[in-house]
Amino acid sequence: MSRVLVLFAHPALEKSRVHRHMVAAVPQVDGITFHDLYEAYPRMDVDVDREQRLLLEHDVVVFQFPFYWYSTPPLLKQWQDLVLVHGWAYGSTGTALEGKALLCAVSTGGREEAYHPEGYNRFTVRQLMAPLERTAKLCGMRFLPPWVVYGTHRLGDEGLALAARGYGALLRGMVAGRLEEVGDAVGDLDHLNAVVSGWTAGGDA
Repeated sequence: MSRVLVLFAHPALEKSRVHRHMVAAVPQVDGITFHDLYEAYPRMDVDVDREQRLLLEHDVVVFQFPFYWYSTPPLLKQWQDLVLVHGWAYGSTGTALEGKALLCAVSTGGREEAYHPEGYNRFTVRQLMAPLERTAKLCGMRFLPPWVVYGTHRLGDEGLALAARGYGALLRGMVAGRLEEVGDAVGDLDHLNAVVSGWTAGGDA
């Protein structure tokens, strides 16, 4: 069993339909720790020692956030700047995170077809996450393809329920080591949506 740390960063959760549903779908089971960064640090005064201890206690780190200007919300960037320091997370003596996995669970206002070389945004979500992928690589972590809720502005109740179910299945699957079962086969995917859809079809949500 893997231990999963969800680092949730949303500066305006009260305005977000999809992330409220996703948060509610986080399974209350052993092996999953949910950590709301904006709730913990409303003044962005990140407790570095606390955050590093949490990272050491888990095998998989999930960044859950809305895709803001093709990047993360400001507190999650602040978290990276302060927590992932040289000599601890990277560098010749910075081996604390080696072997752990990093995955991003994100929402986008644009539809999936907009995140395509021929689409409006010209790049896939994964391509736009290149800085995060390189950060993971620098820290000796395995970067997993993102799980993405597309087109959030147009989601109705059924779409929101489906997103919540998929997110629950994703987290349960990671605790159970299901991504290890498929191994390197997921490495080049643009996103994990199809993989997780297979899990929900199997009743794992």
